Amino acid sequence: MKARIGAILAALAVAAPLTAFGQDAKKGVPPNPAAATSPWSQTVSKDASVVGEQLDKKQVELVQKVSGYFNQMGDMKGLFVQTSADNKRIRGKFYVKRPGRFRFDYGAPSKLVIISDGQYLAIQDFDLKTDDRVSLDNTPFRVLMRKDVDLLRDAHVLQVQDIDDVIVVSLEDRNTDNPGRIKLFLAKKPTLELKEWITTDPQGLDTRVELHEMNKADDLDPNLFKPSMISTQKVLQ
Repeated sequence: MKARIGAILAALAVAAPLTAFGQDAKKGVPPNPAAATSPWSQTVSKDASVVGEQLDKKQVELVQKVSGYFNQMGDMKGLFVQTSADNKRIRGKFYVKRPGRFRFDYGAPSKLVIISDGQYLAIQDFDLKTDDRVSLDNTPFRVLMRKDVDLLRDAHVLQVQDIDDVIVVSLEDRNTDNPGRIKLFLAKKPTLELKEWITTDPQGLDTRVELHEMNKADDLDPNLFKPSMISTQKVLQ
């Protein structure tokens, strides 16, 4: 079961997955979790000792710019295309309501929905009638979806590149309980915008997620981020 959860989380991690931009892509809970106070809405103090390690001044500025993008992103909706390590592609719709809430609806023939209510992430398979839940702090989304995103503080930054009209940042969570790597691709024009990410799981397998038709969405229904009730529910510690 944990392997299945890990595979799904890796596929979406942040975050949280077109090369620049797809031109070279391989054609290939607890009874009431919402009642608890979400740590994702809290501000964390900065630990200056971990800021900017092994990065030059320009790279630090680029990472700070990416952190600022996520902090100012606001509520969004759009379409995504996910390409797994075995080259299988599946499309769907996504919704984001920061901090910490998001929803990925996978298109047919899949009946998979991944929902975060701000504290727990639910992976619901309506074919298998399974409902697996895990704390957001145990997922890669922890770094990108909190109220005060700071990649220099919360992540090991492995690569920073400014290539033409694209900023590329590769990172891994400082929390060793959240293994795997994430590579973010953000377009710089006309404004900074996340276009795709690639996750690499602990086994070295890559999953790519491309984002399309991203739009501001100030009127998202809060019920979008409430998991449906399914008979088989498991909470992973």
